[in-house]
Amino acid sequence: MTIGNESPARTYMLDELGFATRKDGEDLRGSASITPVMHAPGTARLRTSILAAWADILTGLLATQVTTPRVPVTLELDVQLYRPAPAGGGVEGVARVVKVGRSVFVSSVEFTSSAGPLAIANASFMMAPDPGLRLPSSFDVELPARGDLLAVPFAERAGCERRAPGVAVLPRSEDGLNVSGTVNGGLIALAAEEAALSLAPGGTLCSLGLRYVQPARVGPVVATARQRDGLAQVELRDAGNGDRLSCIATARTFEGARSAGDG
Repeated sequence: MTIGNESPARTYMLDELGFATRKDGEDLRGSASITPVMHAPGTARLRTSILAAWADILTGLLATQVTTPRVPVTLELDVQLYRPAPAGGGVEGVARVVKVGRSVFVSSVEFTSSAGPLAIANASFMMAPDPGLRLPSSFDVELPARGDLLAVPFAERAGCERRAPGVAVLPRSEDGLNVSGTVNGGLIALAAEEAALSLAPGGTLCSLGLRYVQPARVGPVVATARQRDGLAQVELRDAGNGDRLSCIATARTFEGARSAGDG
């Protein structure tokens, strides 16, 4: 789950994506502006992993309304784009509750840009197994855009490096942790995307699905992708914690989506 700013004094990497949230009845809305440092490498398209991070924020915040004061953790998250993402302008997401079960919470997000419908996302959550893990007393689902905006490309900011075709490595960093002290789910999405795109240079993802197996506690997270006919399967392992499997992901690239943006 992408909740990490427990104190106004703490800097937090994903705050730099400029995403603000607000209540709208039972729904939750989020909005942000796209900047060039949010583009996938070699393109003028918003990264799909940033949409995944924004979806995780919205759905995770909704989940807290059910789990509070306990912390929800992401089980599954997927993002499906109708068309290649734009180069700039604003993006808005609307998150809605799909199901509240005894052990699992499910919600969905609809993303739109100035050009119309952009993507849909779905996520499921459970409560963190540790009952002693609690949300901050000052916690609020309405989050203003805070701090400085991203100044360098997202992967560079996160320290995520492509080490070989199909391999990306994401270090553990204090400003990239969630409230449970583990590597943020949105950054896991970035590592999966980088591994997949290293096999499709100049491309962007039309879909990204993540199944979180267990938290990445130590790092670095090593993402290894295998691809066939535009579809990649990615394993993400916590190298510093016995190389344990943290997440499995699937990603598909748009055919012919290269450098041009469509606004």
